[in-house]
Amino acid sequence: MAETRRRLRSSTVVLGGMGVIAAALTSCGSDPDRRCVDRDSYDYINGYKIVADKNCKSGSSSSGKSGKGKKTGTGSGKRVDAAWYYDAEVSGGYADYGTFSRDEAVDRGGFGCSGSGSSGG
Repeated sequence: MAETRRRLRSSTVVLGGMGVIAAALTSCGSDPDRRCVDRDSYDYINGYKIVADKNCKSGSSSSGKSGKGKKTGTGSGKRVDAAWYYDAEVSGGYADYGTFSRDEAVDRGGFGCSGSGSSGG
C-alpha cells in the first residue's frame, strides 16, 4: 500500500513539472505586449504618446514603419507617424523603455526563449 502512494506522489510531481516546463516553453511564442505610438511625439520625460490602434496596421511590424503618415481620428488633420511599440512601460497615455522591433521584444522573454540565456564561460 505504501508503494502505491509513492508512485502516485512521484507521478504527480513528474506531471506537475512537465506542465511548468511546457508553459515556460510556449510562452516564448506568444506575442509581446504592444502599443500604437506616434514616433514623432517622443518626450524626454514621458516617452512616446500612445495613439489609437487603428493608426497602426493590424499586422505586426518589425520595421516599425507601419501606418506612416495616417491622420488621427481627432479631426485635426494632423498626420501621425504611427508604429507598434513593444514591451513598454505605460503611464499617463505615454509609453517608454520599449522597442519598435517585435523580434527584439520576443527575445527579451523569459526562461526558454532564444537569446535569453548566458553562455557560462
